[in-house]
Amino acid sequence: MSAIVKISTLSKNAQFSAYVARPQNTPKAAIVVIQEIFGVNAGIRRKCDKLAEEGYLAVAPDLFWQLEAGIELDPDIEQEMQRALDLMGKFDQDQGVRDIEATIKYIRQEEGCEKVGAVGYCLGGRLAYMTAARTDSDATVGYYAVGVDELLREKDAIARPLMLHIAQEDGFVDADTQKAMHEGLDDHPKVTLHDYAGQNHGFATEFGDRRDNDAAELADQRTKEFLAKNLG
Repeated sequence: MSAIVKISTLSKNAQFSAYVARPQNTPKAAIVVIQEIFGVNAGIRRKCDKLAEEGYLAVAPDLFWQLEAGIELDPDIEQEMQRALDLMGKFDQDQGVRDIEATIKYIRQEEGCEKVGAVGYCLGGRLAYMTAARTDSDATVGYYAVGVDELLREKDAIARPLMLHIAQEDGFVDADTQKAMHEGLDDHPKVTLHDYAGQNHGFATEFGDRRDNDAAELADQRTKEFLAKNLG
């Protein structure tokens, strides 16, 4: 069962929408699904629906509301890809993490789920890292996170489990960045990194040209086991 809900910002001076997918029975935990640069589109909603099928309450906040509410873009359409990249440049990531924190608080207070994790993709992968460092998310996963090398100074604030999936042929995350991620995080007791040889950015998308079934299924299985262990 799915619905659209309104969530108040931490400052309580505005609200933003979120897509919610609820399991048939009482949720075993909740997961914030953090969007790519394409908004809460069909692919992100499908991520939520699949998590609900696994027994989780899944909530995808519309983080681009600060620019324009309800943006949905298709990465396989060049014009929409360019618009997405433009939106990413204008997006306030710090505010985005605060909105993720507000979503976590909403879930605990309004949905009654105490255990709350997060899973993010692309821009959402970067925001997942920031969420792990800046919020009380119980377990967090980032797929092909961009620019994590710029955020390594925050690694000591990561107190709960974080898993990052790294596409080794990522057009947005070069080899030097990947090396810096490993050098900075391999010995972190709360962080697990997985590399995917030959994979490009977006390999675990639900729809479209970027998806690689085998790599996506492997990454998603690792995510499933990680969430079950840490949110159970």
